Amino acid sequence: MRYEMLGPIRVLDGDTAHEVSARKIEVLLAVLLVRAGQVVAPGQLMTEIWGEDLPRRATAGLHVYISQLRKFLARPGQADSPIVTTQPGYVLRLGSDQLDVQDFKRLVADGRASRRAGLPEQAFTRYQEALALWRGPALGDQRSGPVLTAFAGWAELARLECAEELVECAFDLGRHREYVGYLYAMTTENPFREAFYRQLMLALYRSGCQAEALQVYQTARSVLNDEFGLEPCRTLRDLQRAILLGDPRLEAVAA
Repeated sequence: MRYEMLGPIRVLDGDTAHEVSARKIEVLLAVLLVRAGQVVAPGQLMTEIWGEDLPRRATAGLHVYISQLRKFLARPGQADSPIVTTQPGYVLRLGSDQLDVQDFKRLVADGRASRRAGLPEQAFTRYQEALALWRGPALGDQRSGPVLTAFAGWAELARLECAEELVECAFDLGRHREYVGYLYAMTTENPFREAFYRQLMLALYRSGCQAEALQVYQTARSVLNDEFGLEPCRTLRDLQRAILLGDPRLEAVAA
């Protein structure tokens, strides 16, 4: 089986995708997947399912949900459930099953190793493969408890970092112009992430669009000032100054 969390939660059995229809059971599966291979205490599971205001028979309810989740994950020819009861709680053991989050981490690590080794094309491919695993916001709309909220926050940050590194690889390969549209979209979707403004300014400048690059700086400055009363970071300010001076160090190095 394959578990997927980089988007709405689903379980793939061959070519067939299965989704949990009951919200509380979906939350239970999500927490066990986030903590895959680790024992999760009943109290933590109940907090994720119900919040701090637990119903009177929360423990009994948790046992019922565990039983229902085991039935959902049962497959013909599979003797043991991946969900194991062990002190002091429950653990989901992947065994030979796959988890898309683990694949994402591996591909990003491979991309970074390839770039350090001076293999930008290989790194670029790994980052593309990593981002292709995403089908929407991590966990879909199941992110109410502390464990799931923290995981969703980490996952979104990891996705954005991967996107930034993909663009840097594209720049290593001299592919500035083709990423201008992508970076306009990323600055619109993530207006407080200054790294994308920097990359967009550089892509525009190296595409012969100096005025547009400077306009991006003004956009970033307006957004940050209006929302937080802040000036752009030093990296953006230095880049604006370098563009105004026509600093030759901004020219693309041949791949």
